[in-house]
Amino acid sequence: MRRYNLHILGVSESRWTGSGKIKTDSGETVLYSGRNDNYHFEGVAIILKRGTEKRLMEWKPVNSRLITAKFKGVHTNMTLLQCYAPTNDSDEAMKDTFYEQLQAEVRLVPRHNLLVVMGDLNAKLGNNNTDMDRIIGKHGCGTINDNGERLVELCAAYNLVVGGTLFSHQDIHKLTWCSPNGRDKNQIDHLMINGTWRRSLLDVKVKRGADVGSDHHLVTANIKMKLRSTGRKTLVPTRYDIEKLQDHNVKTAFILQLKNKFQALTDNPDMIPTETTIGF
Repeated sequence: MRRYNLHILGVSESRWTGSGKIKTDSGETVLYSGRNDNYHFEGVAIILKRGTEKRLMEWKPVNSRLITAKFKGVHTNMTLLQCYAPTNDSDEAMKDTFYEQLQAEVRLVPRHNLLVVMGDLNAKLGNNNTDMDRIIGKHGCGTINDNGERLVELCAAYNLVVGGTLFSHQDIHKLTWCSPNGRDKNQIDHLMINGTWRRSLLDVKVKRGADVGSDHHLVTANIKMKLRSTGRKTLVPTRYDIEKLQDHNVKTAFILQLKNKFQALTDNPDMIPTETTIGF
């Protein structure tokens, strides 16, 4: 996380059982959701950079394939869904159940919120976006499979855009998975954002240099959003002695000072606060 300056890191197939929230010795916060039968497979997790947990409003361990987290924003809140979908060869009923649960969680997110759905979707979308340009871009890889068709249907129903297909990169920065034999490579890990906030997504790119101990590569995204702390502060109302404005000298000095402050903002637009970029 530190090497790539990530604020939020999603993990698929964490293999931890149960669910919980822990803090590491280095200050990161880990939210995890796994199986309840002591079998160490599946599982999802969200890791927050030190300090980012102050923006966390709530989180929910849905099951071993879904976990959600909600963050406080200045202009709008952000809801994050970390996923681990069944493989394309899995039983149809298993895939149906996963997408039903995913849709149920998406429906709970207010429309004005920034929604991010990401993780190992085991879905190939391909590079043909004919009649689907609102959902996927021109920079996908391979040929669409059944999981890909399911993902497209979800995106169409809830106005989601697949970020990894929007940006022009070399294949090594788009292919997210490599088979153990080293021959098969696919783009099956994805990040979706609701169409309303599409312009807030600045880039999605694979980082092959990350040592993640997996046959999947790290996928990073830059999202422009300003978060704020959820901590409540006690506000003490400020009292102004407006009677002093009856004095002509005081009134003249006050008006002059007020004009100077507004003039300073006009002359120096860089003084006006701007949004910051958050990395995932």
